[in-house]
Amino acid sequence: MSKFSSFAEFYPYYLSEHQNPVCRALHYIGSALVIAVLLYVLLTQQWLWLWLLPVIGYGFAWLGHFMFEHNKPATFDYPFYSLAADWVMLKDFLTGQLKRKLPAN
Repeated sequence: MSKFSSFAEFYPYYLSEHQNPVCRALHYIGSALVIAVLLYVLLTQQWLWLWLLPVIGYGFAWLGHFMFEHNKPATFDYPFYSLAADWVMLKDFLTGQLKRKLPAN
């Protein structure tokens, strides 16, 4: 795996590692649940629940990689770029930009 010097270089690689739509859907579910738990914690001040954020976020994403995409999550090699790319991919999906950014099979 090559080293990336910028997020702009990394993001196309990240998308190439997320070709399976079920894997992407699991990422979206995990991200949405992270937002929901974070809102719950902020509204109720039940700070103990913050431990769930990485479990939910990474759990759904890694399940998608191991069960459907059959590849190693980019988080293991590029943790910060990968975390950012997950949110950008969700934004691209919600705004209808993802299809044109995904590499052709």
